[in-house]
Amino acid sequence: MRKKRSYYASKYMDILWLLLYLFFCYLMFNITIQYIPYDTDVAFLRIKQSYIDIDHWRVAFFIHVYASMFSLLAGMTQFSRWLLRHYPVIHRRLGMIYVITVLFVSSPSGLVMGFYANGGIFSRIAFVLLSILWFYFTWQAWRLAMKGDYKKHRQFMIRSFALTLSAITLRAWKFLIMNNLHVPPMDVYRFVAWWGWGFNWLIAEWILWREKK
Repeated sequence: MRKKRSYYASKYMDILWLLLYLFFCYLMFNITIQYIPYDTDVAFLRIKQSYIDIDHWRVAFFIHVYASMFSLLAGMTQFSRWLLRHYPVIHRRLGMIYVITVLFVSSPSGLVMGFYANGGIFSRIAFVLLSILWFYFTWQAWRLAMKGDYKKHRQFMIRSFALTLSAITLRAWKFLIMNNLHVPPMDVYRFVAWWGWGFNWLIAEWILWREKK
């Protein structure tokens, strides 16, 4: 009976986490649609007007924004044991969507944007490093899957998706700090530029360490 209760409690927690994640994806979708149709004077772009006329930055920004939902949703599916067990072909195809989106769209465009990040060199290093690590972890996950080393493949997918989640956690940390502490906005941005993804990476390594133990 105790095992049965523990099983159902675990399932309820999985459903709760899934609903919470989908809620944050919904919020991200609301941010994305502000830029559809093409609009250069809305939301975040209002504080980036000095960069709007830089063609490669503008193109990178819109590519990055439009691709964000693909990496968030496709990445989430890769950790469903049910999907992997019952529909492995769908698992692989969604995985390829995730890999292609990160390696050829989101990471390169994020790298371009990183060189123009607010907050000076401190923030720029953070976002450039994020893009490089995101690319590396995702590439390793794909390479290991192709070799059939699924244990290490999963480890690098956890690291990769932890950085993917920075799209959500960066904004969450910014919201929490801005609404609870009296800190200058640019200082908050410099902090979340690192902590928005660094905290996720630490959690990923902690998860892997616990599994190894």
